[in-house]
This record gives sequence, structure tokens and C-alpha cells, in this order.
Amino acid sequence: MRRAVLLALVVAALAAPAAAYGHASISSSEPASRQRLQQSPTRIRIDFDQAVKVFSNGIHVYDDNGRDFARSVHLESGGHAVVARVPRLPTGAYTVRWQALSGDGHVVSGVYTFGVRVAAPEPTQAYGATGPTTTEDVLRWLYFVCLALTIGGIAFRLVVLPRTVPRSFERVFWAFALIGPVAAIQIGAVAFLVRAQDALQLPFGRFLYGDLSPFAGGTRFGEAFVVMTLGFAVVAALVFVAWLTERRTAFLWPALALSLVLAAGLSLSGHSAVDPPASKWSELADWVHLSAASLWAGGLLMLLAVFLTAPTLRQQSFVRFARFAPALIALLLAAGIYLSVLRLPELDDLWTTGYGHVLIVKLSLVLVALLWGGFHHFVVEPRLGRPRVAGRVRGSLAGETAVGLAVLLVAAFLVNSKPPPRPAPAPTSAARASAQR
Repeated sequence: MRRAVLLALVVAALAAPAAAYGHASISSSEPASRQRLQQSPTRIRIDFDQAVKVFSNGIHVYDDNGRDFARSVHLESGGHAVVARVPRLPTGAYTVRWQALSGDGHVVSGVYTFGVRVAAPEPTQAYGATGPTTTEDVLRWLYFVCLALTIGGIAFRLVVLPRTVPRSFERVFWAFALIGPVAAIQIGAVAFLVRAQDALQLPFGRFLYGDLSPFAGGTRFGEAFVVMTLGFAVVAALVFVAWLTERRTAFLWPALALSLVLAAGLSLSGHSAVDPPASKWSELADWVHLSAASLWAGGLLMLLAVFLTAPTLRQQSFVRFARFAPALIALLLAAGIYLSVLRLPELDDLWTTGYGHVLIVKLSLVLVALLWGGFHHFVVEPRLGRPRVAGRVRGSLAGETAVGLAVLLVAAFLVNSKPPPRPAPAPTSAARASAQR
């Protein structure tokens, strides 16, 4: 009865209409966001879905050096378009920063990029945008923890544990399994807003009315955010229905499969997909790396929960998880080493660059986890049935879990770090001859 009431409340909440906002929004722009032009434009035009008022500095057009090319900002089309004249623009990438006064009294703002005879950068790399911050690193780590709770937690329940488990552990599992995808949605939204704020460079009051469409649809990160947010809403629904109906197999397996697919969104929007020498193999390796880390770290959290809440399952779950953990760590190491070789052009980059320093810390933690897991497998497992051993194992598992979470934390910093640049290829003899002529 209680579950039926809860289901009705959820349906009612989803059916409630969201509040509508009346401020002006962009309907089109010339040049368009991320457009590559073969000739310099003569003006920048931004069309709105309602009449706006213009500021004298309503449009700025910056090159990479911060020079502003915008001239004579004015209104056209009955106040529905803000236009700025520009002189002939040299070849290069340009950032458009705009603002206008909406009919509801709010100042709407935005930023987008275009290129003249070159590819336009993503708006997160617009002129004036800041790089990844510590806040983004922490949010990325929390997102990794959510993936571990969702992917590792569900896999542990389906593969490691028997069909029937004590109610004390069952409550813990459902709490983790629901918190994981729901928190991933919330943290993903905050991370998206923080990344957009870094590029928009607006105070909070004006950021509320900023145009985020170039970030949602014009960047790999934004596209991944949209897909993963909708996907994890489905995962949360599957987990909720599995808890509500007590049909674990029918709904948890699809939730696990979908979660693994969604994890690829991070691989398709990160260094492995963007920075040279990115390829389908580097994207696959990054996904394997992240999936193995999530399965391993989430499994450790679940195993610790078993030792705290279900004494009768300790030995069985410990032995069964010990069969999978070495394979997961092996995948983690293999994919990580492959990606490290790709991202470090020279061996000495490992100890001479900031990216290499963070990578050394991560590899050291993975090595500690590997040795700790070996200790559990070869030393603890044969003695697990002895009196008073279980209490000591709890502390040891808590330590290994802490190391696993630390690996995810360092990985979050590593993801937001820029790999060292690859050296430019040496010019060919033909190119040298052409340059001499």
C-alpha cells in the first residue's frame, strides 16, 4: 500500500506543469553558432522571438587576442533583431558576446563562436572563458561516485549476491541504487551550469537569464549532458519499478545495461574523443576504463555494506567478488596504460608535466588497490571463516574502498587536465622547398 501511494505521488509530480518564463530568447543568428565562413561577414545579427531593447555595448565580437570588432550596435525588424556592423575580419576564430533588455525587464545574455576560414571553437573555449575549475573537478568526482553506485551496485546485486538477501542489506541496496541515478541527474545539471557559467562569465542574477542553447546543442559536453540526463531518468525509473514490483531481474538488468551505455557519454566528450590522436579505439578504451572503475569501486562499496549489515553473506559475497575484482583491475590498468601512452607524447612528460604528475598519483593508487586486493584474495579469504576475522576485514575493506574512491577523485582531476601538446611534425622536403620559394 505504501509503495502504491509513493508511485501515485511520483506520477503526480511528473504530471505537474513547469512554470513558464516570458523573457526573450534567440530565434536565429548570423553567423550561426559554430559556423565556418569562407568570407568575412559584414554584420552580426541576432534575432529574438520578441521585441527587445538594445544596449550601446549589446554586441561584442572578439578575436583570440581580445580585440573587439563590433561597430554601431542598433535594432532592426521592429526591435526583434540586434545588429552590429563589423569591418573585414581576418582569418581566425571569433567570439560573439551579446546582451539585450527583454520585455519582462530582465537582461538576457549569451555567447557563441564562429570562424572565418577556420573551424570555430566550442563556446566553452570562447574568448574570456575560464578553464576547468576545482568546483568542476569535485563535481566530476561526485558524478563518478554516482556511476559507481549505479553500475557497480546493480552489478554486485545481480552477479555476486544470491536472489534472496537479508532485509537489512536489501534496504541499503535499494537506497544506493536509487541515489546513484537520481544524484547523477542533479550533479550533471550543476556541472553543466558551472561549465556554462565559466564561458558566459555572468553574475548569478544575469546568468539565470543566459542563453544556454549553444552549450546544450553546440558542444560535445552539452550533448552528452542532455542524453545522460534523460537516460539516467530512465535508469531511475527502472530501478524504482524493480523495487516497487520486486521483479529485480526483469528491470535491473536493463538498468545496468543502459547505465553502461550512458557512461560512454563521458568518453565521447572528453580528451579521448577530442585531443589528437583521438580515435574510436581511444574512445573505446576510455569507456572500458571508466566502466571497469565503476564496477570495481561500486562493488567495494556494496561488499562493505554486506559486512556491515548481512553477516550471513560475508564469506560468500567476499569469495565471489574476489573472482571478478582482479579482472576489473586488469581492464582498468590495461585501458589506462593504453590511454597514457596516447596522451603523453614523450616519456619524460610523465615527470615533467602537470598532467604526468597527476597520472603518477593515479597509477600509484591503482597499484596500492591491486596489492590490497591481492592481500584480500591470498591472505584474508582462506581465513575468513575464523572467529573475529570478519571485524578486521571490515576495516580493511573500508580502507580499500577509500583507495577506490581516491582513484576516482584523481581521475576527475585528470579528466579536466590538459594533456601535454604533441610536437609539430617536421616539415617535408617539398614543404621546405615551397617555403624557400
